[in-house]
Amino acid sequence: MRQTLLKNSRLSFLMLLGLLLSWVGTAHSATEPGMTGTAPMQHQGQQTEQQAPQHQHEHSEQAMPNNSVGIDEKLGEFIPLDLTFRDKNGQAVLLRDLITGPTIIAPIYYSCPNVCAFLQADLARNLPAIKLQPGQDYRVLSISFDERDTPAAARAARKTYLTAMGQPFPEQAWRFLTADAETSRALTEAAGYHYLRQGKDFLHPVVIFVVTGEGRIVRYLHGTRMLPMDLTLALTEASEGRLGSTIRKVVRFCFSYDSQQKHYVFNLLRIAATVILVTAGGFLLFLFISGRKR
Repeated sequence: MRQTLLKNSRLSFLMLLGLLLSWVGTAHSATEPGMTGTAPMQHQGQQTEQQAPQHQHEHSEQAMPNNSVGIDEKLGEFIPLDLTFRDKNGQAVLLRDLITGPTIIAPIYYSCPNVCAFLQADLARNLPAIKLQPGQDYRVLSISFDERDTPAAARAARKTYLTAMGQPFPEQAWRFLTADAETSRALTEAAGYHYLRQGKDFLHPVVIFVVTGEGRIVRYLHGTRMLPMDLTLALTEASEGRLGSTIRKVVRFCFSYDSQQKHYVFNLLRIAATVILVTAGGFLLFLFISGRKR
């Protein structure tokens, strides 16, 4: 009687394990970011920092014409690294020499009266909280898509945002660049970042994207209210295992990217499923061992 009960218990737990494995697989596929989807757009305009995130318009990747303003996310694709930009001193720099590891790219223009400033101020606020080594584990590039911007404008922006950090930050870890119209357009088009000149200003999305050392796009982060966790996890993805310690693997497991809300979320479903699986597996092992002893 006892052996029959133990046998039935084992069968029941094996069935439970099968169901839970199927559940975890479903949860994983439901929470992983896809290669396509809709993305909220934020356009240039006279607005305050509190109002900036409210100017959002749904955009279909498949329906967007070439001259539209918005984001056509190109996850997994590569940006051209043979482009030449100008640094804050007017020196020519090759993008390939700047992107040697996980890199945050912020498309902006230095005379932008509002959202570009908010975006870079948000970076200045969050970068010191990232538990990675700037200049070694990651780099940031603020790249102007306005050909009228000068190295002097880049120097002024650098001084503003590095001062706003309130602490030392490696000079080579955050570069401020300018370029001619053709060069900046080649970069932004490759990233699916579409903008339009309107008078002296631009209509443009408010987004940064993160690439690997080979220039492969791994994540877009939208808006002007990022969290250090958003940046850390995006950079961890970009590291592709070069920084992949056990801690980071756990972090990537616990958090998944919400493609609708455009930020990372704690994946309670996957964590709960894992805890149940481990508990059930341990109990099944206990039944097996106790049955053999009898």
